[in-house]
Amino acid sequence: MDFSEAYTDRCSTVGHAARGGDIKSLRKLIKKGSSVDVPDNRGWMPIHEAAFSDAAPCLQLLINSAKSRSYVKSKTFEGESALHLAAKGGSVRCTEILLRSGADPNDLTNDVTTPLFLAVESGCDAVVKLLLRYKANVNGPQSCSGWNPLHQASLMERTDLMQLLLENGVDKESRDDFGITPLFIAAQYGKYGSLELLLSRGADVNCQAKDKATPLFIAAQEGHEKCAELLLSTGADPNLYCNDDGWQLPIHAAAQMGQSKVLEMLMSVTERVHNTGRDQVSPVYSAVYGGHVQCLDMLLSGDYSPEAQECPLFECKTPMCMVIQRGHSVMAPLLLKYGFQLSSFYLQSCLEYNNFPLFRYFLRQYCPLPSGEELNAFKQQLSKNHYKEWLPYLLLAGLDPAPLLDATWIRSDNNDLVNFTLEFTNWKRLSVDVEMLLSTHAEHFTWISHKRFASLPSLTHLCRLKIRSLLKSEHLRSNKYISQLPLPVCLQDYLQYSDVLHHYGIARKDDSHEDNLENISQASD
Repeated sequence: MDFSEAYTDRCSTVGHAARGGDIKSLRKLIKKGSSVDVPDNRGWMPIHEAAFSDAAPCLQLLINSAKSRSYVKSKTFEGESALHLAAKGGSVRCTEILLRSGADPNDLTNDVTTPLFLAVESGCDAVVKLLLRYKANVNGPQSCSGWNPLHQASLMERTDLMQLLLENGVDKESRDDFGITPLFIAAQYGKYGSLELLLSRGADVNCQAKDKATPLFIAAQEGHEKCAELLLSTGADPNLYCNDDGWQLPIHAAAQMGQSKVLEMLMSVTERVHNTGRDQVSPVYSAVYGGHVQCLDMLLSGDYSPEAQECPLFECKTPMCMVIQRGHSVMAPLLLKYGFQLSSFYLQSCLEYNNFPLFRYFLRQYCPLPSGEELNAFKQQLSKNHYKEWLPYLLLAGLDPAPLLDATWIRSDNNDLVNFTLEFTNWKRLSVDVEMLLSTHAEHFTWISHKRFASLPSLTHLCRLKIRSLLKSEHLRSNKYISQLPLPVCLQDYLQYSDVLHHYGIARKDDSHEDNLENISQASD
C-alpha cells in the first residue's frame, strides 16, 4: 500500500467533500451528523483536506462544527497541521482562517519544519506576512537540516522575502547543522541577488562552515564568477585556509574543479607561500588532480613551479607523480614545457602504474636512462610480464643490457626475456659470472637458448652493435634520425632491430596516444 496517497475506502465522505471544496455536500453531511475528525490512511482529517485544497469555506465550516478547539491543531501521521498544509500550498485565505482560529504559527512537523519555512518555500509573500503578523518565530532551525527561512529564501533568490525576514529580526548569521549561513548558500548556488543583499546588510563575508569552507571557497569550487568577484570586492580573504589541515584555499578549489575564470581572479590576490612552501600544497597539484589542462597551463604560465614541493598528503613526490598515478598523461608535456626535469624515477613510476604510452613518451623526451641500483626497481616489474611494452624501448634507447643480466633477470619465469636481452649483446663476450648463470639456468631450468647464441655473432650483428654504440642516446630514441641516415632502408631497419622485434612478436609502437602527447608538446612550444 502506498501511504503517500489517500484511498477511497479509507477516506470519509466528509473528507472527500472537503477535498473537492463541495461546501453544499459538506454542510449536508455535517447536518446528518457525520464526523469531521475521521482520519484516512495518512492520518489526514477533513480539516487537512480543506486546507491543502485551498477550500476556505469548507475549512471554516469544519472548524465551526468541531466539538473541540484542539481540532484546528490536529496532525497527520507526518506531524503536519492544517496550517502547515495551507502554508505549503500558499493559501492565504486558509492560513488566515486557521491563525484566527488558534492554530500555532510555530508548530513543528515530525521533521521539525515550521509553517513559516513552508510558506517561504512556497514563495507566497502574503502567507509569510500573515505568519509574521501572528508572531511566527523567524530565528532558530525550522527544517530537518537546520535551515531557517532565510536560508531557504536565499537559495530561492527571493530578495523580497529576505528583506521581509530581515525587517522582522531574522539572524543573518544563522547557521544550519553544518555551520552554513544564508550568505554561504547564496555563494554556493550562485544566487547573486541574495549575496548582494546579505553583504549590504553586513553579513560576514568570511564566515566558515564547520569544515572551514568559506563563501569564496565554495563560489570558486562551483565556478560562480560574479559571486566570487563580488565576494573579493567586499573583503573576502583568499588566503583563509578552508580545511582543518591548513592548506586548502579557494585557489585550490578553482584549480581542481576547472574553474579557469575564477582561478584567474584568485591568482592575482592569493599569496604564493603555498607554491613551493614546505608543508604546503601547490595549486598545481589541484589542477593535476582534477585533470584540468587549462588551469594547469594558467598556473604554470603564472610562475607556479612545475616541480612544486613534495606532497605527502597525496603521496606524491612531484606533480608529475600525480600525472602518472591518475593517468592524466596529457598534462605531462605542459610540465615539461615549463621546465620540469625528468629522471629515471618517472620511468619506474610509469611501469608501476602500467602507463606504458607515457613511459615511451618520456624516453622520446630524453629522460635519463636508469643505471646502477635504479635498475633493481625495473627488475621488480618482471613479475607483471609486460616486458614487451617497455624493455625493447629501453634497450633501443641505448640502455646497456649487461647490468640487467644478473640472477634475478636470468632466472625469471619468461624464457623470451633472457633471449631478447641477449640479442642486444655480443653473447660471446659476456662476463664469466653471466656465462655461469646462463649455463646453470639452461642445465637446471626450462630455459632454452636460441641456437645462434651457441655460435659467434654474425659480422652484421657486430657492426650493428658498433654503429649503435657510436650514436648518441637521443639519436637512438628517434625513428626519424636513423631513417634519415644515408643507408638502404633494409639497413636502417636492421639498425633499429626490426628483425629481432619481429621475431619476438613486438611491434614498435608510436601509438596515437603518444602522438597526441607529441602534438600537445609541440603546440605548447
